[in-house]
Amino acid sequence: MPLPELIEVIPLPGPVQARVTVPGSKSITNRALVLAALARGTTTLRGALWSEDTEAMVDALRRLGFGVEVEFDPHETANRTLWVDGQGGRIPPGGTAEQPLELFVGNAGTAARFLSALVCLGSGAYRLSGVPRMHERPQAALMDALRRLGYRVDSSNNRLPAVIFGDGSRPGRVEVAVGESSQFASALLLSAAVGGWEVVVDGGDEEELPYVEMTRQLVATFPREGGEFQIEPDASSGSYFWAADGLNPDPRGISTVTVANWPTSGWQIDQQSPLVCSTLRDLPSSAGVLPRQISRQRDLGDGIMTAIVAAAAIAPEPIHFADLGRLRLQECERVVALRTELTKCGARVAEQGDTLIVTPGEPLHGARIETYNDHRMAMCFATLGLKVPGLKIHNPACVKKTFPNFFQKLHAPAPDGLGAEIWECDQISGRRVRPLVNADDLFAA
Repeated sequence: MPLPELIEVIPLPGPVQARVTVPGSKSITNRALVLAALARGTTTLRGALWSEDTEAMVDALRRLGFGVEVEFDPHETANRTLWVDGQGGRIPPGGTAEQPLELFVGNAGTAARFLSALVCLGSGAYRLSGVPRMHERPQAALMDALRRLGYRVDSSNNRLPAVIFGDGSRPGRVEVAVGESSQFASALLLSAAVGGWEVVVDGGDEEELPYVEMTRQLVATFPREGGEFQIEPDASSGSYFWAADGLNPDPRGISTVTVANWPTSGWQIDQQSPLVCSTLRDLPSSAGVLPRQISRQRDLGDGIMTAIVAAAAIAPEPIHFADLGRLRLQECERVVALRTELTKCGARVAEQGDTLIVTPGEPLHGARIETYNDHRMAMCFATLGLKVPGLKIHNPACVKKTFPNFFQKLHAPAPDGLGAEIWECDQISGRRVRPLVNADDLFAA
């Protein structure tokens, strides 16, 4: 059975001793899939995330004509081992202008952007489309960059759906703006070696663009002649468990919840989550010590959503969460969504430009949380439910986008999970109907 439409996460009775594994990085998996397709020979990707976003990329590569084999990973149920047959920079041809090859990307921004650049290296016509929200998300800067390189991109509004005409390698220098998404630059960088493109990132110092730097590092280290590549766990997904440690602190001041195999490459900005979340754990005794501002550009990526929600429950003084503009352009308008749903719970949250100011107030209370079909909204507020009683989550199955077994991890007994109770609730009354104890009932298929 799929996850019910409405669930309630019951607060933990106290600290939990747990060491949780999380699935592979979505950002690295989808980049690695593109690089493997461009490589010469077969590449084995171990620890690859298997979720809605990465399945969309695999399906698109298969439709393009690349061979991709998939094997279950016995160590992590949301991971797979993938074998990708690269064609040495050759992209199988698309269709005609009248009947282009159809590539559906769902709501996967990485697939939409990376494939837009990749198919330019082929021949014929390729039509990229997704769900309605994906058709609202920005693409213009990438499409403009591709046109300046000489490729034909047909779109009525510089968004998906779009028809892109492959024209092989067209060497040239191109600047790309990343104000709306760093994925525009990453898309070009992944295919640059085959396309002969010199990519100049227009949007500030590259040290402020960690996802672009991740792409550069992957391109530099990836086995271009085939071989093996290990994908590290997803740091953003790990942030929920570090936050759980802060929301239910051990009175001795030690961490009792950790994430296994925590990445050390420095590629993922959310690798700083343990540092931020240890600060959150110590908040009740650290008034006047906590930095008053945490930046999405400097300190955290999507993990800043986790920090905002956790801080609303336990911060002893106001905290400014700054530079949140890109959150407005993702799976939902996340800045407004966070403010709206936290306010429902009694939090004091003010929105000033692209900053959210969280101010301590009365203890938070339960509410029905709208997830906006956004996986991170669902996971952030489910994590808050480990502390705040009465939190009910609508559409929890949207976590399948990046972390399909998230609720299994919350429910599994320690030390592999947090041992949280999770209940199905009646959609009208909100009353608890039955506890969810079956692993299949907790998996977002």
